[in-house]
Amino acid sequence: MNTLEIEVWSDIACPWCWIGKRGLDAALQSFDSPVTVRWNAFELNPQAPLELPGQVDYVQRLADKYHVGHDEAQQMIDRIVSTGHDRGLELRFDRIRPTNTFAAHRLLSWARDSGQQTELKEAIFKAYLHDGLLVSDPEVLTALAEQAGLDAAQAREILSSDAFSNEVRNDERRATEIGITGVPCFVFPQARFAVSGAQPVEALLEAMRKAQSQNTSQP
Repeated sequence: MNTLEIEVWSDIACPWCWIGKRGLDAALQSFDSPVTVRWNAFELNPQAPLELPGQVDYVQRLADKYHVGHDEAQQMIDRIVSTGHDRGLELRFDRIRPTNTFAAHRLLSWARDSGQQTELKEAIFKAYLHDGLLVSDPEVLTALAEQAGLDAAQAREILSSDAFSNEVRNDERRATEIGITGVPCFVFPQARFAVSGAQPVEALLEAMRKAQSQNTSQP
């Protein structure tokens, strides 16, 4: 049986991306064919500083970003939190420490070949969106790598260099070439179609079955 390939473009600073990952996790449990998942880099804010000074009011930050009132921004957050709760997540916007995610993506690119990329992706999502950790901090990322079953010393060495920068830029270049402007985006390269957004589990399953059907029919 042919293995279904799924490439997911996402940013660990994106709550909808964590929600989307949990949807994919559930869909994979109900899918009866082998699947490989590749997590690709997408920076929502490449110019983000490593750390913002002082306490961050995420509601006001969202209001400023989308040019809406404080109440409307709070409603947006409440919707995300509620949807996350339905997927078994506790999103803590009161703890989030906005930061640059480039180093995290470099580490995820390294983890790709080790078979631990998905575990590291989940660990960084939780660190940022639930625990309120600064995921641009090399020590935080090293600890998360070790938690995901990766070698801490090697992770620290990668983070102290510019290793895997080209891999991150290649992911982002491919996203531009494909036309990806928002995340999460689930791409089925064998079937040459994509599904965008934090889709319901059944919608992802339907897309996976469609892609597998096309994959199986290929000579």
